[in-house]
Amino acid sequence: MAGRGVRYFLHVLLEKTREVSAVGTTRPPAARGRLALLALGGASLIAGLDAGLVRLEVWAPVASERAGDVHGLVMVLGFLGTLIAMERAQSLGRRWAYAAPALLGAGALALLTPAPLLLGELLLIEGCAVFVGVYLALYRRAPRPLVAVQVLSAVLALAGAVVVVLVGIPASLPFLFGFLVLTIASERAELAQLSLGPTAGRTLVGFAIALTLGALAALTLGVPGQRLVGLALVGVAVWLLRRDVVRRQLRLEGQHRYQAAALFAGYLHLGLAGTVLAVVGLEASPGAYDVIVHGVFLGFAVSMVMAHAPVILPAVIGRPLPYHPVLWVPLVALHVGLVVRFVGAALGDWRVGGMLTVIAMLAFVLTSLGVVLVAGRKR
Repeated sequence: MAGRGVRYFLHVLLEKTREVSAVGTTRPPAARGRLALLALGGASLIAGLDAGLVRLEVWAPVASERAGDVHGLVMVLGFLGTLIAMERAQSLGRRWAYAAPALLGAGALALLTPAPLLLGELLLIEGCAVFVGVYLALYRRAPRPLVAVQVLSAVLALAGAVVVVLVGIPASLPFLFGFLVLTIASERAELAQLSLGPTAGRTLVGFAIALTLGALAALTLGVPGQRLVGLALVGVAVWLLRRDVVRRQLRLEGQHRYQAAALFAGYLHLGLAGTVLAVVGLEASPGAYDVIVHGVFLGFAVSMVMAHAPVILPAVIGRPLPYHPVLWVPLVALHVGLVVRFVGAALGDWRVGGMLTVIAMLAFVLTSLGVVLVAGRKR
């Protein structure tokens, strides 16, 4: 029954992508609807941070062993996936596209309920499948290499969600690495076209192929495939460090310096995680695993969220998020916490650094909300 339901869902999804360019499609939801979906992503973030405290074996508001087990999925596909899918649905401008963030957010929260884990996992799979449809519709609108890379990033997210059910979370990590790294790198290539140059699309296509082959090899061959993924991550980090505008913008002031610092730190963490993965593999030791996973998902991905928040979030929530110096507080706290965490990981105890990163992300939510409210009053 479940298999027939999934096949029917995919059939409907393909029909939707064929109809996306037709005249008379429904309008996207109003700002309230987008805020409700954003609240799903925010709830996933709070739940994921609580689950992170559970995994750190420190006090957590809601102590649940199950929450600790699904912490990674809730943060990657629930929080980050919902945010990315919302931004892409907003770009497409079709009401059906908002099913992707809705399903991803609902699936992440379902993982934390007493319901069977499979329910949340299937909702995540369906959300990723719709997300692939959103990118296919965007590619039909603009068939460019960068959009093709984004299509592949969503396919990797879908593959990762499926691998979680069939094999387990560790086996899905190379696919989820590829999802986030390709998504963010292609966004940077769009935002920094002058510095990255006209060949950025073709370069990213090469990295996308390497990450996809590496993820498949990691699933079938283990450590050799993981090392290929690590080399691809290092390649993306070096390419962005060399070609992006961050080094020049670090000399500027205000928002330009803030964004450049967040980007620069994120690229360094991506390079570190890729290097460790290429040298020792994913599960050589608990410390190496921690550096790889949190180097990509926190040091790189969350740092990119902080960097682009003043640019991306206003388009999603319909309210301005102007730069304010207070945004430096969570950014600095995040990377200080990661350094402390990684040093602690080498010594076998990463609780202090882990708690600092949780505090940093909560501070980012609170400071962003405060800046939005103050800007709204002034407006």
